[in-house]
Amino acid sequence: MDKPRIVVLGSYNTDLVTFSPRIPQPGETILGSGFKTGPGGKGSNQAVAAARVGAAVTFVGRIGRDMFGEMALKVWQEAGIATDYVIQDGEAPTGVATIIVDDHGENIIVVASGANWRVSPADVERAEPAIAASRVFLTQLETPPEAVRRGLQIARQHGATTILNPAPGQPLTPDLLALVDIITPNQTEAAIITGVSSANATEACAALRAHGANTVVMTLGSEGVLLYDDGGPQHFPAFKVDKVVDTTGAGDAFNGGLAVALAEGKPLAEAIRFASATGAISVTRPGATESMPTRAEVEAFLRR
Repeated sequence: MDKPRIVVLGSYNTDLVTFSPRIPQPGETILGSGFKTGPGGKGSNQAVAAARVGAAVTFVGRIGRDMFGEMALKVWQEAGIATDYVIQDGEAPTGVATIIVDDHGENIIVVASGANWRVSPADVERAEPAIAASRVFLTQLETPPEAVRRGLQIARQHGATTILNPAPGQPLTPDLLALVDIITPNQTEAAIITGVSSANATEACAALRAHGANTVVMTLGSEGVLLYDDGGPQHFPAFKVDKVVDTTGAGDAFNGGLAVALAEGKPLAEAIRFASATGAISVTRPGATESMPTRAEVEAFLRR
């Protein structure tokens, strides 16, 4: 069977990761337990996740003409991701993310966007042939909103399912949300989008739908996933794992898995289960891109 085609518009960042017993307080210096450099960025992570679990992926974005950009190209080549529409920018560096991971696997992240923030609507329009041939178009908010909007518009024109992972959280207008088939926020991001703060996940989803969203697939970390569509709310419990090592790429693994399952024609509930398994495996490993599982691993996990 041919692999389903997916286009991912998004960011690439080099992750600079420090491991620490705990997250430091403002103004505090503590001793870390390790450091490593690796590939990351929400767009790239999701593209790699989708490629590893079974899609033919095309990436749309920008990197710098520097060693970190060369790292990105190598990562995509190894994952089998098409880079025809990746621009090497001569005026901005490759994006960088500074990450602190504590002993419980929790993290904080600061991103310097670099070339990611120079992705333009024209860049996206160049990729229209790939978008037209795809079943799913997946994007996030680490590239400029006008580029995201143009990508969603083109995908809609060609009948691709559109998925928006609204991270990092920022206010979104109802007219942009109308271009999105499935939005995948966490509760914090939903509150930022709607301006309505709620500790109740069902209320947060309802507020997002009232703001213009269609189908909401809200990730709840260890509490699982909440689907809210025209049929009302439906909760999916999280898969249990033996040990959480690093949650950095969990949301990206989930989104990549969801895109592939939907591109393969799976019903949404089944796609959420597949995506949840993809995310669950990722948290048992350190790092972001390198934590993304293979298709065989996800299928074995689901059989268990």
